[in-house]
Amino acid sequence: MRLKLVIFDVDGTLVDSQADILGSMHGAFERQGMAAPSREDILGIVGLSLDVAMLKLAPTTDAVTRAALVEGYKHTYMRRREAVGAKESSPLYPGALAALDRLKAREDVVLGVATGKSRRGLDKLIEGHGLEGYFLTRQVADDHPSKPHPSMILTALTEMGIESGDAVMIGDTSYDMEMAQSAGVAGLGVSWGYHPASALGAAKHIIEDFSALDTVLEQIFGELA
Repeated sequence: MRLKLVIFDVDGTLVDSQADILGSMHGAFERQGMAAPSREDILGIVGLSLDVAMLKLAPTTDAVTRAALVEGYKHTYMRRREAVGAKESSPLYPGALAALDRLKAREDVVLGVATGKSRRGLDKLIEGHGLEGYFLTRQVADDHPSKPHPSMILTALTEMGIESGDAVMIGDTSYDMEMAQSAGVAGLGVSWGYHPASALGAAKHIIEDFSALDTVLEQIFGELA
């Protein structure tokens, strides 16, 4: 039996954290006396590491200001999460938990995460949703270049001892799909996240809801066989 590795992005794929992301970004810019970027621009950088995201959102600022924006974002995000808890501030999308349960129960599948979140942020989210033990490999922004660099996926493959041809990356952004393509794994896009489906050109397939995940994964696994 050849094991398959199914790697999930987090924000915009498993959880809808846009309220926290938008609120935290507004808080970061307000702390610097700057006008916040548009909603579209903010959601457009979801998935990138914060330093890369701030360079895109505030390209004319100096490094000191961008560093302050990053710290302001982290501070505001942490306070928002502490106020209501990770489960409420970043709820799972409909069908996400059931899909994870189905995959976790399979003997031929192992699960992983590749996210622009920090390790602390991911750990808090997993704890809040009771997902301990689901993801055998967790790749976070602390340890890697920003997406779409393939480092997260390549490290996950190495940790699990699985070849790139036996892996799938599931995500909602162009960064996820380009990362998958660069790593030589199949990219499965989701339409409910923060990038429009039209931006997911590097995806092999795109699904409209979690109920379609199992069927499409079987199709991809068949193609990989």
